[in-house]
Amino acid sequence: MSEITPHDHARILAEALPYMLRYDEETVVVKYGGHAMGDAELARAFAADITLLKTSGINPVVVHGGGPQIGRMLEKLGIQSEFRAGLRVTDRATVEIVEMVLAGGINKEIVAAINREGGKAVGLCGKDGNMVFVRKATRKVVDPNSNIEKVVDLGFVGEPERVNPSVIDMVSKADLIPVIAPVAPGDDGETYNVNADTFAGAVAGAMNAKRLLFLTDVPGVLDKDRNLISELTVAEARRLIADGTISGGMIPKVETCIEALDRGVEGVVILDGKVSHCVLLELFTEHGVGTLITR
Repeated sequence: MSEITPHDHARILAEALPYMLRYDEETVVVKYGGHAMGDAELARAFAADITLLKTSGINPVVVHGGGPQIGRMLEKLGIQSEFRAGLRVTDRATVEIVEMVLAGGINKEIVAAINREGGKAVGLCGKDGNMVFVRKATRKVVDPNSNIEKVVDLGFVGEPERVNPSVIDMVSKADLIPVIAPVAPGDDGETYNVNADTFAGAVAGAMNAKRLLFLTDVPGVLDKDRNLISELTVAEARRLIADGTISGGMIPKVETCIEALDRGVEGVVILDGKVSHCVLLELFTEHGVGTLITR
């Protein structure tokens, strides 16, 4: 591979300038998780991307998950997980571990990584400044024996109900980068674990974000020939769900994208977090690297 010359560097920066101007002073929410979080080099590239966004006049907000890390800690402590309707039931002992792992360990690792790259990140969770309040989540399943629909109690699992973005606004205006763990209180005073995708969508909607990026383990939405679809409208996405093109675990991901658009986000992108510097490639190049879904 030939060496990049100073002229090449200048050309690359010049080509990126229109995209930088497009997002100048806009909010970009990035949901960070998956394999990218566990790979040291990808984590460093992600931290550098977020730092560059802030330096270039964009307001990045990071929301992170941590399901695998929670699972490993529960196993290490000998806490058995129960699953209902395909979801982990979060009892009181489990939610204490969830808060420790998400708002403690993982959150501070991401903050430290961004700070090492020259950024100034601050770790938060939904509890801080009454940022997010949730309602208790439930799921309905059909009993295969009786064919009767039953409500499944998931324990301390919540869904965002109210988001107050003032704390995030204050942090961003202080030239800091918010890094938020999806743990939040309910009106009952209890602590709830929240799905990171849903949490990111609620935060992005409250912030009127220009973009919400979901870093996943796949390139984006694929057509029936397994080729990447670069852009979809909500109506097109719903048709692809109906005809089976979008299936399996991608269905809830796309439905979360649609919910975020309904909340006021301008565009939502599903992209592959295993691609180094995927955030910059998506925002600052002509075609991006994932699937953009818009209204």
